[in-house]
Amino acid sequence: MSKLKVAVIGCGSIAKHRHLPEYASNKEVEIVAVCDIVEERVEEFATKYEAKAYTNYEELLLNSDIDAVSVCTPNYLHAPISIAALNAGKHVLCEKPMATSKEDAEAMIKVAEVTGKKLMIAHNQRFVPAHQKARQLIDKGELGKIYSFRTAFGHGGPEGWSADGLDSWFFKKEEAFIGAMGDLGVHKTDLLRFLLGEEFVEVGAFVETSAKKNADVDDTAVCVLKTESGIIGTLAASWSYVSKEDNSTVIYGEKGIMRLLDNPVDSLIIQYQNGEVAKYELGKIQTNEAGGQNNSQVIDRFVKSIIENEDSPVSGIEGMNSLQVVLAALESQKTKKIVSL
Repeated sequence: MSKLKVAVIGCGSIAKHRHLPEYASNKEVEIVAVCDIVEERVEEFATKYEAKAYTNYEELLLNSDIDAVSVCTPNYLHAPISIAALNAGKHVLCEKPMATSKEDAEAMIKVAEVTGKKLMIAHNQRFVPAHQKARQLIDKGELGKIYSFRTAFGHGGPEGWSADGLDSWFFKKEEAFIGAMGDLGVHKTDLLRFLLGEEFVEVGAFVETSAKKNADVDDTAVCVLKTESGIIGTLAASWSYVSKEDNSTVIYGEKGIMRLLDNPVDSLIIQYQNGEVAKYELGKIQTNEAGGQNNSQVIDRFVKSIIENEDSPVSGIEGMNSLQVVLAALESQKTKKIVSL
């Protein structure tokens, strides 16, 4: 069988560390094109992956050889490029957050339905082994009734790893639309929906810019969330954690407490009510650090869904529901009220 021909639009850090190397290591795939508005950047990747270089995505989409694209651009371009790619007959893997409004997200979903092409949103936290195991254990009733949770995703900010450093689009409202809450918070709204198997119905939030002098988007956010069955908890997303990254989630249930990525060795720990402790060493989360280059599974699952014609591993609707919690947090900050979804 001939290989799946893919293109990557946007050659910043996420493309460099995740999409391109993971496509390159997938035996079913051939990288045929790369696109970026920065000419020397795109030429470098074109040479490295023996692909055709484009500086205009519309031109790239006219290439009928391409079966699928990854959209790795600044947030404000996710929806228009994804919609153009779907209309051009390509399957689409779009980085998160999938769009900057519910309307744009709905438009993406509709076009995917009309064209019959796959649309996947790159929510990698679902595929972390500890999170997969946690979902199974929660589904099995290992914690009993879930009461509460707390989750955090914070690090020192995009300047540490973005291709443009301090001048990154991440800090510019017209390109990013939303800061730490869109970059990191949406990972956790998606993860919690995945783990708890429920939608959020109410959101209250403080979304501030307190750490970054060069940003006109938020860098520190704390949200209070409530699910349809009444599980309540907190979500923190921040670019102001200047030392060690925090990527932990704790779930409190009637039979015990589950700690995810909260311990450097055991990525899943359950502390039971009766004093017993279960520890699972399931490997760390994928990082972009040297030596931490394990596979995020996002690319492999996207490729498999196309080749085997399976449902999208993280559908547009899933992406939209995770985005809506983030949009509600912004609204809560603006109105100083609890927002109902």
